[in-house]
Amino acid sequence: MKSKTAILFFLICIFLIDKPCICQNTLPADSQNQRPSLSAEQLVKNLEKRYTVADFSATFFQESTLKAMDITDTATGKVWFKRPGMMRWEYETPEKYAIISDGTTLWIFRPEDNQVVVGDAMSYFGNGKGASFLSNFKLVKDVYLLSLADPANDDQYRLKLVPHQKQLDLSAIFLNIDKKTFDIKSVQTLNAYNDETRIEFSDLIFDPDMKASLFKFRIPDGADVVRLDE
Repeated sequence: MKSKTAILFFLICIFLIDKPCICQNTLPADSQNQRPSLSAEQLVKNLEKRYTVADFSATFFQESTLKAMDITDTATGKVWFKRPGMMRWEYETPEKYAIISDGTTLWIFRPEDNQVVVGDAMSYFGNGKGASFLSNFKLVKDVYLLSLADPANDDQYRLKLVPHQKQLDLSAIFLNIDKKTFDIKSVQTLNAYNDETRIEFSDLIFDPDMKASLFKFRIPDGADVVRLDE
């Protein structure tokens, strides 16, 4: 994992997922006990109200599939989001490591190897990749074409985001949203290589006092540093 090729493969497994899907643009009619159907634009407005009040954290389960290599990996951990563009992912299983971004710099820290990968955050999280839009919902309207898709469950909305500019590493993002709370229950990312990443969120906590220092990283003494831009 210490070679640059291995590091890049690691990033692809986590963040770049993309399989074109055939989705309906309308939701089935809701029952009398559910919220009335919303347009994609109305749904985004409700998400903005929910997620721009305060920064937030959550636990997550992630499943990533590289179709060409027939590889599927799963992971669990906790994530923090702070506006605008700050994220901290702490993976607990199957191994411990952290992915941290202050919106400008990306750090990936593997404590077992005392290794730190350093790169440009926008190269890996730009245009909403890696669920970065959760810390800046303005990206949703500015960067993506919005439409509704058929939900997997009756108690959820499903929002489809397609980049205005065609990208090999990101063809579509699907958000599965709770109809009552407008919490995002899961994010599915797809790419042109038939790869897929699904992230399920739980234990959502909004925190109006989240410290910016959580999204900075100090490289430990003696660490093996790999720079992605070299």
